[in-house]
Amino acid sequence: MDCEIGEDLFLMTANSLDVHPTEKALVVHYEVEASILGEGGGQMLGERKEGQKIIRVKSLSPSTDVGALAKKVLEECKLIPSSRLPQVEQLLYYLQTRKTSPVEGKVEKKEKKTVKPRELTPFEGMELNEEASITKVDEYVELLYEGIPEKIRGSALILQLARNPDNLEDLLHNEAALGALARVLREDWKQSVELATIIIYIFFCFSSFSQFHGVVSHYKIGALCMSVVEHELKRHDVWREELRKKNKSAPENGSLRRDQDKAQRKYQGLLAKQEQLLRVSLYLLLNLAEDTRTELKMRNKNIVGLLVKVLERDDEELLVLVVSFLKKLSIFLENKNDMAEVDTVERLARLIPCEHEDLLNLTLRLLLNLSFDSGLRAKMVEVGLLPKLTALLGDESNRQVAMRILYHISIDDRFKGMFVYTDCIPQLMQMLYEHGEDEIEAELISVCINLAANKRNAQLMCEGNGLKMLMKRALKMKDCLLMKMIRNISQHDGPTKSLFIDYVGDLAAEIRSEEEEEWVLECLGTLANLTIPDLDWELVLKEYNLVPYLKDRLKPGSAEDDLILEVVIMIGTVSMDDACAAMLAKSGIIPALIELLNAQQEDDEFVCQIVYVFYQMVFHQATRDVIIKDTQAPAYLIDLMHDKNAEIRKVCDNTLDIIAEYDEEWGRKIQSEKFRFHNNQWLEMVESRQADESEPYLYDNDNDNDRTDLFYSADGITPGDGSVSPDFFSDLQAQNGDLHHPGDVFDQTTASPGRPVTAYGFRPDEQPFYQYS
Repeated sequence: MDCEIGEDLFLMTANSLDVHPTEKALVVHYEVEASILGEGGGQMLGERKEGQKIIRVKSLSPSTDVGALAKKVLEECKLIPSSRLPQVEQLLYYLQTRKTSPVEGKVEKKEKKTVKPRELTPFEGMELNEEASITKVDEYVELLYEGIPEKIRGSALILQLARNPDNLEDLLHNEAALGALARVLREDWKQSVELATIIIYIFFCFSSFSQFHGVVSHYKIGALCMSVVEHELKRHDVWREELRKKNKSAPENGSLRRDQDKAQRKYQGLLAKQEQLLRVSLYLLLNLAEDTRTELKMRNKNIVGLLVKVLERDDEELLVLVVSFLKKLSIFLENKNDMAEVDTVERLARLIPCEHEDLLNLTLRLLLNLSFDSGLRAKMVEVGLLPKLTALLGDESNRQVAMRILYHISIDDRFKGMFVYTDCIPQLMQMLYEHGEDEIEAELISVCINLAANKRNAQLMCEGNGLKMLMKRALKMKDCLLMKMIRNISQHDGPTKSLFIDYVGDLAAEIRSEEEEEWVLECLGTLANLTIPDLDWELVLKEYNLVPYLKDRLKPGSAEDDLILEVVIMIGTVSMDDACAAMLAKSGIIPALIELLNAQQEDDEFVCQIVYVFYQMVFHQATRDVIIKDTQAPAYLIDLMHDKNAEIRKVCDNTLDIIAEYDEEWGRKIQSEKFRFHNNQWLEMVESRQADESEPYLYDNDNDNDRTDLFYSADGITPGDGSVSPDFFSDLQAQNGDLHHPGDVFDQTTASPGRPVTAYGFRPDEQPFYQYS
């Protein structure tokens, strides 16, 4: 073969032969090698590409001569060499004897996972006895220029072709056909539901493939579908109103009853056709929403509101589509906010439970997306979803999704107590029991940890042998999350706390340097919660040699801050025991606490818990003298008595009151500091009032105004000449009952508070957002 320089040379070689998986056809896999020849016939540039060709043998039947047909195939397809004749015969024989598949002839080539609309049923007045042919498309297009029946017929024939993906390329290049279909849809969709459904179905076939989205957008089919859906929903409202008016008529009248039955049947017929139109329209929109820019345009046209309105329907296939669409939209904040503004949760609630497995699962997954919003979580509880979700814990296929939604609800303290009125707690405990030594799912233990923070839930968890089962598994498996759940249970006062007495030794034995810090943290936190009066903490500390461990962990940087804080809380708990407090004081714990206080003075939680330890120790005679005389703890407490944190001020004031009662010298210093602070506040108030009112004379115009010694002195409000002693003001304060700073007038708390709230989730100075005004 003679070739010129620069001439392209193409070589096509058949690599393999196979049968089509669903059709009566052979598939030829071939390779094309393109080469550009240079001088002397040498190859300058070459490229190889693979392809396939489908050879349909529709005439193949049980009586067909396979040998003759194989020779004909070789004649028609030059890709297959004659040497492969026996292979072709064998493949044709296989096709001849293969059982026909119920879906033969329908090749699924969808690029994304969407659910196709249900097969269109023959419409009234339309009979199609002929099989559509791609070569007759122009004839079908001519029908689109006639009346509605002819338009329905022509579009239905084109739909037959469009449902075969192999014909889409040919239809795509027939601009006359697509243009005519778009024009008919735009002009006549209100006149015929059947016609609109068929044409939208044709464009749906194109929308099933990403590469054809451009042609659907070019003819603005998406915008038309939005208009169709909106119009049909309004028309449905009109139908329901008319039906309601007819049903209000007197039922005892026979003719009216017949009219009502006739109207009901007509309504059901119209509804079936309308839902078919809605289904194919929404499927097309769902496919187009693959592009986020197109999805944004839909949002601007209120796609969320339209979809939520369709949730009123009863057709399960339509509901599956709508919930799928809403689920896709819900991943974006703006769409989620749109759903919060309409009755989305209320309409989804009626779908749980339902017998349609796919619809139930999709609804739960949509609710899971929405449950990240606190307002929508509250709405879920309000519409009664909590017991419904709890009931689904027994459904293996939907348990995980339901558990995740319950986890989100359990985060909010407002709803933790509502779980008591369901059978959720017994089911969760049973699940924990059934796990044995297997690892517990994250969703299950997370819900349990959250719910254990509620006192009544904790009591339910401990019923029977609940606590015994939890402790046995946690200690055996060293399960940190399970111990965190136990730690939450242990924080509640009442009968549950006394149940832990049997496990004090087991927990104390885990407080060792050799154990993982996370595990020790949970065990130590559980012990620190056991504020039980009759518990002999001195015996516990001695038997398990815990004092050296506690003292070592007080050193800044010796461990993670969470563990060091828990050590401080533990010391505060055991210091309730007189003998135990004395033992700790002798071990040098107090200087270590002061050193830690200096290092963590910016952390309010550390400061508050350390001050509480001092408060516990000044209660006992054995440790009171150590605190007052051998350490600088009172001086630090004086510095903290006016801290911005109210919890710190409260604990500090009560501690200083005890110190002042037992030590006169510190009492005078404390009283003087209090008076000095109060006087400065009073002067600032006076000065600010003077500045606000801008009055030249706030007092009588006499010379006493210049005598500042009447108002304050270096020590506070005590006159500088010493004519009135601090004891006078102390007695006056005691008579008025004002033993603390002015702010305490509004906080009628007792002088002996319990242990301050531990961090374990939030710091004392960080109030929940909803409490801010």
